[in-house]
Amino acid sequence: MQMTWLALPWFVLTTTGSAGRMVLVLAAESIGLAAFGLPGGSLLSRVGSRRMMMLSDGLRGPLTLSIPVLHWTGLLSFPLLLGLVFFLGAFGSGYFAAQRSVVPEVLGEDERLVGKANAYLQGATRVTMLLGPAAAGVLIAWVGAPSVIVIDAATYVVSFGLVGGFIRSVAAPAVEERGGFLDGLRWVARDRLFRAWSVAFVAGDAAWVAFFAAVPVLVVTEFGADPKIAGWIFASFGVGAVLGNVASFRLQDRFDGLFLIGTLVYGQALPLWVFVFHPTATVIEVAIFLSGVFNGLVNPPIHAILTLRPPPAIRPRALTAMGAVLILSGPLGLAVGGPVLSSAGPHPVLVGFAAVQMLAMATASVAALRVRAGREAEPVLERAA
Repeated sequence: MQMTWLALPWFVLTTTGSAGRMVLVLAAESIGLAAFGLPGGSLLSRVGSRRMMMLSDGLRGPLTLSIPVLHWTGLLSFPLLLGLVFFLGAFGSGYFAAQRSVVPEVLGEDERLVGKANAYLQGATRVTMLLGPAAAGVLIAWVGAPSVIVIDAATYVVSFGLVGGFIRSVAAPAVEERGGFLDGLRWVARDRLFRAWSVAFVAGDAAWVAFFAAVPVLVVTEFGADPKIAGWIFASFGVGAVLGNVASFRLQDRFDGLFLIGTLVYGQALPLWVFVFHPTATVIEVAIFLSGVFNGLVNPPIHAILTLRPPPAIRPRALTAMGAVLILSGPLGLAVGGPVLSSAGPHPVLVGFAAVQMLAMATASVAALRVRAGREAEPVLERAA
């Protein structure tokens, strides 16, 4: 599925010649994710994590396949493309919350165990981030972006079969809770860690969305329109993240998750300041690799805490609400970065990417360390009482 990260924007950029239209396509998917995020939580609480993942894969595969098929038959208008991508986002809205929910359903509520499982899962995901964009860059140059989108559509079929075949015997059904679909959003707003991290991660993810939009334009305008360069820039993050996930698996035996997050999260932002100096493609790849390493170190404990902090009765709705909040980063990043990209080119977007990432990671660090300090103070207060 990671090949579409490069194949779809490259397809739009090269067939329309418009960075603005490419941004609109990316925005359509983000809006679909955001619009169906909260209702997706109610559906997840009813059908369970396994069924939600299979439903999402079963719908997104044919939708993805329809894009190149309609293009080859001359029937793919730009408004139709926007509609298809919107529904790709909408039908994927509950997938990531289901992916998180299924881990404690299988393994229980132990934070370190869930953190280790997330390190394994994210390591596998980051391998696809390594192989997907790199393979997409090579394949786009060889067979063209539409054919690469066909291959990506087939990966949804594979995912559908894997989830159905391997989660069937172990996954518990999702906890059924009563209430409206806004209950999860209310819980997120009341919890101090979720509230602070929502702000930090929306800003940080918005910056990443702007970065992903800027890379194809940067490569087309400054690096000879070579899709392999774009693929390696994206893949370098995956390489670093896989290595970070491996290290995170070991570190979680020695340090608690909030400490790891509070101290290491700055490393995701610091290498990105190379964009101030108009770097070469190789320097960009090294910087994104280093950012990926630190992302891989902190993401497993972040996801473990996000998964386990809500009580089980509200967890499906809280996780989907948090996901819906984070999905706002897509439209936000494109709304801010898109006009700058169209009018001033990729460099101002990339410098802004570094600055916003720094502020976002500082916010996430401060929130994590404050909650950790409060957690450590609780036993002292109990003894004093």
